[in-house]
Formats: sequence, C-alpha cells, structure tokens
Amino acid sequence: MKQPEHGTLVRIAGPVVVAENLPRVSMYDVVHVGPMRLVGEVIRLADSLVTIQVYEDTGGLRVGEPVFASGSPFMVELGPGLLGAIFDGIQRPLPILRQQQGDYITRGGAAPALNRQKRWPFEPRVAVGDTVMGGDMLGVVPETLHLEHRILVPPDVSGEIERIEAGEFTVEETVAVIREEARSRTQRWEISLLQRWPTRHGRPHWGKLDPTDPLLTGQRVLDTFFPIAKGGSAIIPGGFGTGKTVLEHTLSKWSDADVIVYVGCGERGNEMTDVLEEFPKLDDPHTGGRLMDRTVLIANTSNMPVAAREASIYTGITIAEYFRDMGYHVALMADSTSRWGEALREVSGRLEEMPGEEGYPAYLLTRLAEFYERGGRVKCSGQNGYTGSVTLIGAVSPPGGDFSEPMTQNSLRVTGAFWALDTRLAHQRHYPAINWTLSYSLYPLSDWFSRQVAEDWPDQCQQARALLQRETELEEIVQLVGADSLAESERAELALGRVLREDFLQQSSFSDDAFCPLEKTYWMLKVVLAYYRQVTAALKRGLSLEQALVPALLDQIARAREWPPENAPAQARALIEQIESAFEEK
Repeated sequence: MKQPEHGTLVRIAGPVVVAENLPRVSMYDVVHVGPMRLVGEVIRLADSLVTIQVYEDTGGLRVGEPVFASGSPFMVELGPGLLGAIFDGIQRPLPILRQQQGDYITRGGAAPALNRQKRWPFEPRVAVGDTVMGGDMLGVVPETLHLEHRILVPPDVSGEIERIEAGEFTVEETVAVIREEARSRTQRWEISLLQRWPTRHGRPHWGKLDPTDPLLTGQRVLDTFFPIAKGGSAIIPGGFGTGKTVLEHTLSKWSDADVIVYVGCGERGNEMTDVLEEFPKLDDPHTGGRLMDRTVLIANTSNMPVAAREASIYTGITIAEYFRDMGYHVALMADSTSRWGEALREVSGRLEEMPGEEGYPAYLLTRLAEFYERGGRVKCSGQNGYTGSVTLIGAVSPPGGDFSEPMTQNSLRVTGAFWALDTRLAHQRHYPAINWTLSYSLYPLSDWFSRQVAEDWPDQCQQARALLQRETELEEIVQLVGADSLAESERAELALGRVLREDFLQQSSFSDDAFCPLEKTYWMLKVVLAYYRQVTAALKRGLSLEQALVPALLDQIARAREWPPENAPAQARALIEQIESAFEEK
C-alpha cells in the first residue's frame, strides 16, 4: 500500500496543532501546515500522532487540512549578507518581505534569508593540493570595510583542494571543490559561500577556554564594579521602566565585540522600531564605520506568534556561533528571555504537561542552561589557530520587579554576572539604574585591569565599593533618626558617596557621556577618591565638614564626565593637584 505524501490535521490549539499519519518525520523537523504552508516544528511524537508548534498565526486552519514534512530540522542560512541584515524569528528578511507584501507580513510568506542575486568578491587563502579540514579558512569575502567574512570548510568536510577560484560569486555558486579519499572511495564536496546549520545543535569547536579578557562596555558602573568576560554570560533583571532595553541598546552600540547579534524576543513593537530606525544611522565608535556593518538584528515582537520566540533565540545563537568560528568575539543581546519563557509556558500548557513553579514547564532550567552553555570562549575548529567567543547578555522581566520569580532565579544559576536594575533608582532618574549592592560578577578580571589599565585599579574599585556600601548603610540610619544624629565623619561619607553615585556612576545614554573609555573611567574614579581622602584627613585635623566640602571643587568633579577622553589623564592630574593644594592651605 502506497504511503500518503502528507499528514492530516486532527487538532488545533492556538500555536500547537496535531497531525496524524505524517510520513518520514523526526523530532524538531520543520513541517508546513495547511494550504498556506505555515512553518512549524515537530515537538512531540506519539504513535501516529505528531505534535507541532507553528511559528505563524494558526487562525483559519481547519481539521482535515494537509501537513507536509520537509525532512530536515529548522536550519538557518549562514554566509555573506548576514551583517547589516534584519530578520524575523525564523530568519525571513523583513526588508524583502516588506517590498513584496507591504507593511504587514502575510502568513506563509517566504523569502531566502541571503540575497541570491548579489555577487560577492571571493579571495582564496588556500591553493589546489592543500589538505584542509572542517573549520579551516578557504578564503575571505570583504563583506564590510572593517570586517572580513571568512569562508570556512564545513565542519563535516575534509580532504584535498581539487579546485578553488577567485572572482565574484553568488552565495549558491561553487567556489571550491574538496576531494576526500576514504576507504578506496572518492567523494567530492562542492563548497559555496552559503552554509546551513540546524539551530538546536551547537556548532563544534575544539574545547572551551578560560575567560581572560573583559568585554568592555563603556559603562562605568559595569567596567568598574561588575565586568563581564568575553565568552561570559550575564542577565539584566528589572521591573517595568527600569531601563533594560535602553541598557541592551547601549551595550550593542558601545561594547568592543567584533559582531553584535541583537534578538528582540517578544518585545514591544515601538522598542524594536527604535532599534531598526536608530542603528542604521549610528557610527561605530570602534571602527569609524557604520554600526550596522557589525550588527545582525532579529526582530520578533510581542504581536508576532508566540512559538516564534523560541525560534528567534536559537536563530540568534547559531548566527553568533558562526561568526565565533571565524575567530571573532561576538556579543548576543537577548531582549528579553522572559518572553521566551512565557512562550515555553504557553506551549507547555497547550501540551497539557505537568506545570512547574508559576506554571513554567519543569524543563525551564534545562532550556536556559542549554542556551547559555552555547556561549563561551573557545578554540575554534580547524588548523587556523583561531579563538573566538560568544558573550550572552539576556534581559529578564520579572513581574513587579520580583527577583525571586522562576525566570530570574533559574537564569542566576547558569550565568556569571548579575546586573540588577532598581526601580527606586530609575524613579530617581539614575541611569543605568544598576543596584550596586545586589549586583555581582563572578569573573576574575582584576589581573587584566592591573596589567592593562593601572596597578591600583583593583584597590580603587574596592575603596569605591566600600564607600558606596557605607553610604547605603548611613542612608538607612538617616531615614530612621535623621542626619543630625551622624558624626561629621559619617556625614562626609554620606556626602562623598553621593558624589561617587551621581557624578561617576550616573551616565546618560543620550549624551556624549554615553561611552566612557577605560582610561577616562580610571582617572574619574581616581579624582573622586583623592577628594574623599583629603576630606577625611581634613576632618581629622579638626576642620568642619562645611569647610572641607569646597563647592568649586565639587563642581569640577561633576564636570569630569565632559572631559574629552584624550585629555582626561592630564585634566585629572591637574584637578588632583588643585585638590591637594586647596587642602594644604586649610
């Protein structure tokens, strides 16, 4: 009896549908549902029934309609044309779909992720007769002015170069042929600029390395107190309005990663619109070129189908791993992982699975761990000797700012840095609203800062954190008994803690102070601590606090954020001399 070519829909529950008698199907295979061939993914197999999560709106589907198997898992296209591109969660190019369909994407709409007509200049880096293996560089495509796109041998291919050509090619044309002799059998691999990779499988590498270098963000509170390593992971939890999205935008603009992958996972449409409109207009502070030349945007807004949020996360991490394999340092911003967790919860509920805490599926931690584990600093496959990294920074949106909820707590267990946003600080217009008493970083980077910035960097950071902690303790006392009950030395700590908080930690993302180089950060902190030491010494000599707090000097300290970075060391030294001179006269 001939096997049917397609299955049949027997149940529809929102984004989850069930088909029966679907031939030749495996877990996580892509299927096409209904006459419009909506994209879906197999998430459960039981006898003749196949459960599918559909990445598009299922409105209008009817029981009895056909379901077609594709025979392969969900895969993304990798190659020249990724940088500067804007995709949806299943890697459909949004600008192309807009040209085809207008402002609203129709269901079942499709377009190749990478341009099939554009020709790219390919420059070989190996010659005929060379032996290559998976991960080796065959050649380069100068995709942007400041970043070369390295064309690598696919991970499962090895052998001898039989043919390789220079010239201009589309992504589908063959640029090289690799001949493999195995067991008296010859196999030839035709290599193009385009590769495909299943999103749920991490790309191979030769092992993870210890994180040794920080990802510099240009944000003083992070670089000073809570640095993250390249290849590390961090979460940014915070209630509504605390600035999670603004901070992720800021990190995308200013961090010193080679490539940025920004995933808007279930975020509001107006926030993604800001990204899509603003990023193409920005200059890259590290290369002088366009910021979009090192950025890949994945837009999956909250009004898009829920199931596609999971696809967007895996699409983003696979693209990040692809650039990591070229030896680049990649930063992936996921905004927000809570929306992904909500999608898991909704799909799990429709599958009638046993719920865990607050209705999240019992495997929430496993999914989070699998995602964050794909970050890291690695020794790349191949003979090139490359090391690359993927740094993962995920925003978390706990309801009501409650950090004890499951998404925050489970994310804490698998990440190395915790940047807690404080609603109280946000209401005080203190940005970034990072709470310096709750936040932490587990990455031991003090030695790097001592070598690359200054030997006393760790000591300065420790003194500053101690002052901030002391100010927090004194503020609690003031709220109970008033400031008049404090000794003058304690009032000095309160005043200088406020200077450190307002003039050093605060940093507007919409001003020239949005990015602060590490050297300027060091000298700004040095000035504040020098003033604190002079005030403390003056009080011990018998001066009153009113005499020690010189308004003119405090005003100059507050204006330190306006220093041009190249002049910061000289201006800081001059201000420190002025501070010392002013106190010598008292």
